[in-house]
Amino acid sequence: MKKSPLKAKPLRNPGESLEKQLMNIVLDDILFYLLIAMVALALAVTEWSRWYFDSPPNPILVSLLAGVVILVAAWKMVRGVRKTKPIKLGIEGEKAVGQFLERLRVQGAQVFHDIEGENFNLDHVVIHRSGIYVIETKTMSKPDKGKAELEFDGVQIKHRGKPIKGDPVTQVNAASYWLGELLSESTGRKLPVRGVVVYPGWYIHSPDTRRTKVWVLNPKALPTFIENQPKQIEPEDVHLFAYHLSRFIRTL
Repeated sequence: MKKSPLKAKPLRNPGESLEKQLMNIVLDDILFYLLIAMVALALAVTEWSRWYFDSPPNPILVSLLAGVVILVAAWKMVRGVRKTKPIKLGIEGEKAVGQFLERLRVQGAQVFHDIEGENFNLDHVVIHRSGIYVIETKTMSKPDKGKAELEFDGVQIKHRGKPIKGDPVTQVNAASYWLGELLSESTGRKLPVRGVVVYPGWYIHSPDTRRTKVWVLNPKALPTFIENQPKQIEPEDVHLFAYHLSRFIRTL
């Protein structure tokens, strides 16, 4: 049996979990029902051909059955296509944010994407001399009318005065705590992990970031925010935390 030349699994790419989810929807909710519809249509065409050429079987019953199957399959496929749209948007957003974060490697930062936990995932993690950051990407469609603007009051993210669904601030706080505990257990070192929520293409009205535990930003501003924080980690410790995190990822 031939062995792979790779000694360890490669690290994950931005949006990899979403791409798997998208593939599952395409296979289970679209292609499966498309196949059923094609089989039903083939049966109907076969029966009509036999009827047209004066063969004994009556195609009416088979045609009625095929019609029902095709309608159900079409309905399922339309639902499947609708499910793929927000996932595709999410994949594009995570890849765009990942490209912004890759610039930090020049400064010695370590950047990771799509880290899976138990029933959740971290979109991006940056280990930088200024600290450790968990970044949650939220890719929202822009409104047809009005400006694409969000407000963050230090607790909630709001759009036109109404809180955003899903409570991403609580979500990224929980993810930051999980990562901090994971790295503390594996390295014996305790460092605060900052949560960041980014909205590609949106302008964010936010208070002074020194007064908030979580940042809410447009991803274009994130590298500058990270660069301008005071130094907390020595270069050798950046590699230490990155090594332990990469070991965890490769065991998944």
